[in-house]
Amino acid sequence: MSLEGVHLDRGFFQFTTPYSWLSWIFWVIGLLMVVAGLATFLEGGGIIAAFGFLLIALLSPASLETDLHNVRKNAPQPDDLETDALKNGYELESWFFGRSSYSPTNDPNDWILPAPGPSTWNQDDRYAADGDGTPLPEHPTKVGTPIPATFATFGLSMVLFILFLSISLGMLVLDEKAMVDNGEMLAEDATMKYTPIIMSIIGLIWLLLGFFQHKRQQQMIDTPTSLVRSVAVGSAELVGQVRPAPEQWINVVVDGNHNRVIPGCVDYRWEYEVYVCRKVTSTDSDGNTTTREECNWQSVRSDHGYVPFMLHDGTGGIRVESSSFKKKDLGNYVKRWTSSHADTLRDHFQTEFAARLFRNGDVRKHRWTAYALRIGNPVYLLGMVKPRSKEEMAQENLDGTVGHTAISVHGENSPGMKANIQRGTELANLGKIRSSAELLIMPIVCILCGISMFALI
Repeated sequence: MSLEGVHLDRGFFQFTTPYSWLSWIFWVIGLLMVVAGLATFLEGGGIIAAFGFLLIALLSPASLETDLHNVRKNAPQPDDLETDALKNGYELESWFFGRSSYSPTNDPNDWILPAPGPSTWNQDDRYAADGDGTPLPEHPTKVGTPIPATFATFGLSMVLFILFLSISLGMLVLDEKAMVDNGEMLAEDATMKYTPIIMSIIGLIWLLLGFFQHKRQQQMIDTPTSLVRSVAVGSAELVGQVRPAPEQWINVVVDGNHNRVIPGCVDYRWEYEVYVCRKVTSTDSDGNTTTREECNWQSVRSDHGYVPFMLHDGTGGIRVESSSFKKKDLGNYVKRWTSSHADTLRDHFQTEFAARLFRNGDVRKHRWTAYALRIGNPVYLLGMVKPRSKEEMAQENLDGTVGHTAISVHGENSPGMKANIQRGTELANLGKIRSSAELLIMPIVCILCGISMFALI
């Protein structure tokens, strides 16, 4: 399995469509909203068209995402990795108690190309190279660095969303201004006059968020990836596979329940939440009272943990001190359990009592969500490579004659580089990003539309 036929440099524009049937349904609904909005534009259909474009944008994958998804779906996975993997999909564990579990069937942070399974690893020397010492199939030195399209369906649709929304809101501002001028409305009752300020503020916040995301992405694209066998002391970018260090791994028991186990973790985080619903009563200016139900998830407790691990890129293994990294992205959750009841009567009554006391509501559901970096997973990191002490190497019976056995990776920042760990290879992480133009141009368009609307007031 290879990336033959997949162009990693997407050029200026890439038309993308969803790759899942559920996303396709809502994508088509968005398209129908656009058509209906354009047909009734003069009667106020511009807002419908605008939100149709928004729906299309949110459901359109990044320029590389669909091709990489198809490669991942068709790539054969080693049997020994499948044996240790979590069962994917939905599983009903108890109909009576409303208990079920779900592991995502599509993991955008998983391997795209086949990775070596545990049966092929060198069990005697975790630092040794695999086979002939060539990098893993998905290593950046083999596949290159992907470059997203300057504009994709997402970017074009978002710009159209902003423009159509601005035009529609501008028409409402003019209508309200005309009502004030004709004496049909008091000036203090006019609310649309704040629209330009709100749009400008939203655009400014959006631009700041886009700028910082652009900086993170650009750092990943611009930083050359080192090979473990030749990595030097100092800041480095490494990509490889998670393998066990002498400390081995953690079999995580989520919230103390042995029916909820995530095996083979080197880094994990789980959260227990309850779904609380309450009645909210409101009274309008005419004295009419309405009651609605308001529901949201509330966090009850959580936990996290980690152990050091080996990053192996095919040319050799290097020790990673996971505890020293403050920024970690474990990707999508690996498993989620839901239930109509808590694990124990004590937990059930405690959460119910807290919901009624503090929120005047009641608990409808419970869920436990686990995120993890596991043995065999792909990993990308930026960190500081530092020499190991003689005492450390002596504990592993290492003499330091092989360069990468005498160094380890730590989560220390350096000028222009923020140390972090991400589940997934560089290809997987860059394959789902938006271009710098999409991150920066769209909020600028939003700001300009907001500023231009000041002329209508």
